[in-house]
Amino acid sequence: MIKQRNIAMCIILSIVTCGIYGLYWLVCITDDMNTATEEQWTTGSMVLLFSIVTCGIYSIYWAYKMGEKVDILKAKNGTPTSNSGLLYLILSLFGFGIVVWALVQNELNQVADI
Repeated sequence: MIKQRNIAMCIILSIVTCGIYGLYWLVCITDDMNTATEEQWTTGSMVLLFSIVTCGIYSIYWAYKMGEKVDILKAKNGTPTSNSGLLYLILSLFGFGIVVWALVQNELNQVADI
């Protein structure tokens, strides 16, 4: 089951907890996306571990893969797809990873409503 989350609250909690809640949020959206697309990819805890070990480099790759998964999710629901992977990659490269998390959570929230 995919849990619908308030994006603004997740961002505020990430800021207030100095990023600790953001790490939890990263794990949750990764696991939720695996559930939504019915494809098993790397688990959320493995994404967290790989991101820490590679000093954040893996999180850039993760952003690109999440964009591909968002497009798969949109195609399954009959929504027009775009090249989300490229957008998420660029945002992540310029340090806007939390924006990527918010965009992915927005897509997951739309599926959770169905």
